[in-house]
Amino acid sequence: MALVEGYREPEDGASSKSRELTLLLLACTPAPFSRHQFTPGHITATGLVLAPDAERLLLVHHRRLERWLLPGGHVDREDAEIWDSARREVVEETGAQLVAEARPRLAGLDVHGIPLKHGEPYHLHHDLIFQFQAFTEDLQVSEESRAVAWCAPGDFDHYDLPPNVRRAYAGVRELSSSV
Repeated sequence: MALVEGYREPEDGASSKSRELTLLLLACTPAPFSRHQFTPGHITATGLVLAPDAERLLLVHHRRLERWLLPGGHVDREDAEIWDSARREVVEETGAQLVAEARPRLAGLDVHGIPLKHGEPYHLHHDLIFQFQAFTEDLQVSEESRAVAWCAPGDFDHYDLPPNVRRAYAGVRELSSSV
């Protein structure tokens, strides 16, 4: 809970709402990390992976949702920390080779709906987005994805990236330019 409480980004309605909804889930839900907790939803973990040039980000074309997104998914019991879930999902979905770091930075929060599927009701993913850096451009496509790609900011519209991805990338770029 402290990780989410301590998260700050430029105030906009969506970011603030996602932070508050995630804090509420963590405080009031008995199993917030369980993929079987549908009301109101559960925590998921995503990776915002920068290419070795630190300019482009890694995208997957999600097979089920039929759109370009950041790699990520559900928390597993074997994941020692929430960011380990994000790292595992990135590697499983893309084969990306990530720079080792003990605690990646929380780069964004986003609460979004997941459509009805195979007996699972519509529910919310309370997504924690962690920043990673790849040290090679080598990638591979997994069963969950139709394609993977490195995407430059000038191509965000081409990939129809959702606002939460654009916000997280902008925050990462702003932070790195001020260092």
